[in-house]
Amino acid sequence: MLNWLDAVPLPVLVLFAIFLGLAPFYPEPHLVEKTRMLFQGTLRRPIDIFDLFWHLLPIALLALKLVRMYRPG
Repeated sequence: MLNWLDAVPLPVLVLFAIFLGLAPFYPEPHLVEKTRMLFQGTLRRPIDIFDLFWHLLPIALLALKLVRMYRPG
């Protein structure tokens, strides 16, 4: 089911995770802003929730790929 993820080169996922995790670079990354909003309880607008999901997606894909690469069997 996740064979497509196995085909994606690891460096591409790392760059994608870094780029979207830190974008926009100024004034502060969305991931930092949206995480702060989540912990403060102000993450309510659908666009903010989508933004958090969008910026976390490459990090989640990278983690999933690493788990699939290093799991025994």
